[in-house]
Amino acid sequence: MDPTAPTGQDSAPKTGPIRVFVVEDQTKILKNQLKLLEGHPELQIIGTALSGETALEEVARLKPDVLLLDLGLPRMSGIDVTRAVKASMPGIEILIFTIFDEEDKVLEAVQAGASGYLLKGTPADKMIEAIKEVSAGGTVIQPSLARRLLKHFRVGEAPAPAPSPALEEPEGKKLSARETEILQLIAKGVSNNEAAGMLNLSKATIRTHLEHIYRKLEVTNRVEAVTEGLRKGLIQV
Repeated sequence: MDPTAPTGQDSAPKTGPIRVFVVEDQTKILKNQLKLLEGHPELQIIGTALSGETALEEVARLKPDVLLLDLGLPRMSGIDVTRAVKASMPGIEILIFTIFDEEDKVLEAVQAGASGYLLKGTPADKMIEAIKEVSAGGTVIQPSLARRLLKHFRVGEAPAPAPSPALEEPEGKKLSARETEILQLIAKGVSNNEAAGMLNLSKATIRTHLEHIYRKLEVTNRVEAVTEGLRKGLIQV
């Protein structure tokens, strides 16, 4: 861990509720989001902003755990906010809210450091699960956008040869059957918590498997892991 990183997000494990800051320029949508999230015991809404400029000022002051960020902001875009926040406060996790026709912007936001994204209109339980996921260091991939996002990551790559991982990969780089199973699940948009329930494993075990997957595939997050898994023919979407 970088000792020069801002304190508050990268220090001791969180024991209280997840501190959330919400940025949305449409007041009606903002009110609806707050209505869905407020009162949940695992979350604390510590502030809101209607613009990127205000968000940066308030986020620097309040230092939330998770920034719930609309991409389609006026003037300073959600992508600009993501870059600025991750440059100066890398410990803050950013969860993007998007609409179907913003896939190019979603790609930019992920590349800029966003930890995940949700479609506007996502039910409250999915929103809360996603906030918990990114707060714990995970990445949220929604199946409705995953395929299109992955296509963007693969643009310009040479077509992968017919997969034969057992022959091509050194022993230490091969995914185990369980790791492949988990990678297939996250490619479908399953969260750590959901994967744990489906496989009858603890969330800590799922996180450990993901760390092994990232190391073996030489990637740093879910999007890259799924993309690499597809490229190598290990999984299908």
